[in-house]
Amino acid sequence: MATAFGNRPLDGQVALVTGASRGIGAATAKALAAAGAHVVITGRNAALLEEIEESIHQAGGSATIAPLDLGEPDAIARLATAISNRWDALDIMVLSAAFLPQLGPVTQIEPRYFNQALTTNVLATQALIAAFDPMLKRSKDARIVGLTSSLAQAPRPYWGAYAASKAAFEALLECHGQEVARISEIRVAILDPGATRTAMRARAYPGEDPQTVKAPEVVADRIVALVQEDFPTCHRERVQPAG
Repeated sequence: MATAFGNRPLDGQVALVTGASRGIGAATAKALAAAGAHVVITGRNAALLEEIEESIHQAGGSATIAPLDLGEPDAIARLATAISNRWDALDIMVLSAAFLPQLGPVTQIEPRYFNQALTTNVLATQALIAAFDPMLKRSKDARIVGLTSSLAQAPRPYWGAYAASKAAFEALLECHGQEVARISEIRVAILDPGATRTAMRARAYPGEDPQTVKAPEVVADRIVALVQEDFPTCHRERVQPAG
């Protein structure tokens, strides 16, 4: 669903996108802004975030960059304070940031990289949900979209560290969705983007022709459509290739 100029169904809404400096996160930030949302984009690379912000502004959208490392102590709390000082409610939160540790057998998982995966993919997810819960509850129709991997449900050899982190990621989102379903308007979706042309996938599949998998914009367009839908909480789906 490409958003045409002038068609801005998300006007007045505030969105937060993590991992927005590249790949699916960057494409999603642009798509949400094109649909009218003011997008707060986070990531560790300030220069890349500035490029995304400039692209959004040139297209007539609105964005604010917030460079940060999700693993830094108090980084998420500081982000939540800054955003809540400017806006009363948060309408959309897209959890796109993820860390892919080195692939290898479970017996040889490198603790340093496993810890980073757990910090980025699991601990930061819980911290983001907790920190922004008050703002999400003040939205009349809040949506949380978490980007997962098929490995969370169907682990494969040598992917143990990443699969374990994504399984925990899904469990957190599923539990939170059930907890808030009857006490708020927050709805949670767990979205598997499927094979997508990203730098992370290129590292995992170095011999793959990137043109054989879908572009990040396909996933971004689906996210923009999904946050406008009245889905039941803990909704799950896998994004299919365009066409």
